[in-house]
Amino acid sequence: MTTTEKKPVTITMSDRAPLRIDAEAWPVIASALWFDGQIEVQANKKAWIKVREHEDGRLIVYGMYTSNWQGARSLAGGFLLGSPVTEEGTVRALRRVAGVIEMPALADECIGDLPAVELT
Repeated sequence: MTTTEKKPVTITMSDRAPLRIDAEAWPVIASALWFDGQIEVQANKKAWIKVREHEDGRLIVYGMYTSNWQGARSLAGGFLLGSPVTEEGTVRALRRVAGVIEMPALADECIGDLPAVELT
């Protein structure tokens, strides 16, 4: 008998209570990462943005900035986008999250990591 254990992830949101999701049901479809220094594990400051998509079309766009410096505070936020999600809505949410974590360049990087739109 095989049991599958859910991998819960708690996500800090903007303007609402945190969300708890199953990571397997909400896979990451785009992400961007920044850290100071050459090696991530040695970084004193780190920021990231992720986009997760549920099979029903909903998206969660969220991010965080952390610092190991004394007195520095972490910044985090996110937005849940209902289905149907538009490209413009996703880009707007990415830019809003990047603003919350005070790392605007990460929005551009994450937008570039989104799945390509096929033109015919």
